[in-house]
Amino acid sequence: MIGKASADGVTRFRTRSLAVLCTVLSVGLLSGLAAQPASAAADCPGHPDALGISRTLVVDPREHTRIGTMQYAETLPLRDHEVVLTFDDGPLPHNSNQVLAILASECIKATFFEIGEMARSFPEGVRKLRDAGHTIGTHTQTHPLTMNKMPIERAKAQIDDGIASVKAALGDDADKSLAPFFRIPGLMRAEAVEDYLASQGIQTWSADFLADDWRHISSQRVYDLAIQRIEAKGKGILLLHDIQARTVAALPRILATLKARGYHIVQVVPATPDRPATPTEPQQWLLHPPSENVAISHWPKVPNFVVARTDVLARPVLSDFDGGDGNLLLQPEPFDRTARHMRGMPMQTPWPQEWLLPVSSASAGLPVPAKSVFELPELPHPTAETVAQLGPRSKPAAVVAERETPPGVVPVSGGDTPRVLRGKHGRNHPGYGKQMTASRRTRHGTAVAAQGRPGNVQAHGAPLKHLAQIKKRKV
Repeated sequence: MIGKASADGVTRFRTRSLAVLCTVLSVGLLSGLAAQPASAAADCPGHPDALGISRTLVVDPREHTRIGTMQYAETLPLRDHEVVLTFDDGPLPHNSNQVLAILASECIKATFFEIGEMARSFPEGVRKLRDAGHTIGTHTQTHPLTMNKMPIERAKAQIDDGIASVKAALGDDADKSLAPFFRIPGLMRAEAVEDYLASQGIQTWSADFLADDWRHISSQRVYDLAIQRIEAKGKGILLLHDIQARTVAALPRILATLKARGYHIVQVVPATPDRPATPTEPQQWLLHPPSENVAISHWPKVPNFVVARTDVLARPVLSDFDGGDGNLLLQPEPFDRTARHMRGMPMQTPWPQEWLLPVSSASAGLPVPAKSVFELPELPHPTAETVAQLGPRSKPAAVVAERETPPGVVPVSGGDTPRVLRGKHGRNHPGYGKQMTASRRTRHGTAVAAQGRPGNVQAHGAPLKHLAQIKKRKV
């Protein structure tokens, strides 16, 4: 009896242990599955290969009021190979419904910017967007392409009327279903319009790339432009138009290519009290954040320097020049030639001495530049002995001197440098263009040195520093 009871007890213990173990394994397996992110197939029943959306990005329109690198410095904080799909100008039943069907087949959520007049004409199309879970923004009342020129009051009316029309189409839950996102028609931006939108808590959307699907081009061209421009930037906001038949034809191929090349679709929604914004860093709102591995392309700004503890010049005013009768204090001939060339006599300034005001009488002053700013290095003047000792120079130096000499100005040297003299009208004068003989060069240099005037002779192979203006003469 004891043996049989013991065997039954062991059997019951093993059975209970096996049941507990199975329960633990089941809970662990379910927990592991729950910890994994949901796949596109799970979110898109019946479409196991659907592209789906990789994540939902929650943004606060009041923190980042303008996005899209086509016009602004910031864009959405996307990761590499993430794309946000946006559609403008709807709803238009035939084409817009096909776009909705294509997006539904891939379980993709996009952002639609609706026109007020279209929403009033086809309110059911706006409600379809809401029921499918897409983000709904606005695009003015009548889609004017002059938002950058019209008075701000008219622009405000376009914005407000468009919002009111879309809300009317949505019905009772309009405040919850309509996102504070706005796109200016034709991207015709104006600062006053953007400022008004920001004051209303509305985020202005531009784009990062277009597909030009509003133009009269083929659907193949729409596809090519979309893929090429997405690949060029690697991530960003794509602008399309759901009212265009060419967009309907190109959209399936665009989505298929994005999926094949490893891109992910992100849905953007506004932050609410119950749904806080996705945590981000400021650099994430830049398309290409700065990196230590990339050189900065802009030089730093030069700071404004303040001159301290220096002499200042008085800043005169017009009244300082007035005489007793209101006339300016000027001499009859301030630049008299005779008085200017008198030697041994101090030259009198052509303005009255009263102009030199004390610093204390001026409200502000100008810094006095240092004397060294105007100093130039002096070159030694050649003497007669130096000129007489000059030998023939090499032709390459003469050719260089001739090329660097402006027309009408002739370098005077002690070597074989050609003396090309030009007439009054720039033409070669007869008899010139010849090389000076050695004796003429010597006599000319001696005469210059004897007169005490600065010499213009190339000495010891030094480069020419002075030029002499040669007058026209006969030979």
